[in-house]
Amino acid sequence: MGKKLGFALCGSFCTLESVVREMEKLAGNGWEIQPILSPVTYENDTRFGRAEDWKRRIESITGKKIWHTIPETEPIGPKKLFDILLVAPCTGNTLGKLAGGITDTSVTMAVKAHLRNRRPVVIAVSTNDGLAASAKNLGSLLATRHIYFVPIRQDDPVGKESSLVADFSLIEETLEAALRERQRQPLILQK
Repeated sequence: MGKKLGFALCGSFCTLESVVREMEKLAGNGWEIQPILSPVTYENDTRFGRAEDWKRRIESITGKKIWHTIPETEPIGPKKLFDILLVAPCTGNTLGKLAGGITDTSVTMAVKAHLRNRRPVVIAVSTNDGLAASAKNLGSLLATRHIYFVPIRQDDPVGKESSLVADFSLIEETLEAALRERQRQPLILQK
């Protein structure tokens, strides 16, 4: 049986296609994936796709019903459901909530519940204010035990100078490193 992965997706809608492709690769490599969607991602149609289409695709890849409520994700901790938890994409909003200990969505509850067992959480950032308002939250989480980051870069240093995005193609490498209690390096990537 493959490694048990909680895969939580937040509302950075422009990156969902890239993230879901990585989910397909992980499933193909034998990871047992439980999908978790933030309420915003679960409920909203955007110019990047209809919520129902994303949900159908994700459930088809994983073979599991999406969890999207706090009561669905709370048992992650008591039942020790996952070897590792991934938040990809992780918005600046969720980053701030995690740094501040706020547990008000399915994703933040999943992280809190999983961390109670001192198991690794991997974060794949995608936020337009990563080098502005979200920078302090990023710094706080970088210094938090059992939290690891998919390597990041500025996605458009000229047009969006504060924006950071993870290199989603490095998700599996980062998960494997985190399972060994290591941060995948380098953390900061050049274009």
